[in-house]
Amino acid sequence: MANSSSTAPGHAADDAQLWQSLKSAIATSSGFQSWRSEQSSSIKANTSTEQMIRLYLRETLETLAY
Repeated sequence: MANSSSTAPGHAADDAQLWQSLKSAIATSSGFQSWRSEQSSSIKANTSTEQMIRLYLRETLETLAY
């Protein structure tokens, strides 16, 4: 049985393109903008946009899990 976490070589570029599109959509969403404005300035200054998006997604999923 193939490892479900492995990605076929042809799909890696598709996955990267999809992640770029998702990041762009999330970064411009009102929910993300609102969440980001609530974060401390030290977090915003020391965290890349991608890291901020990952934090936002993690917190959102944790909230939904309850």
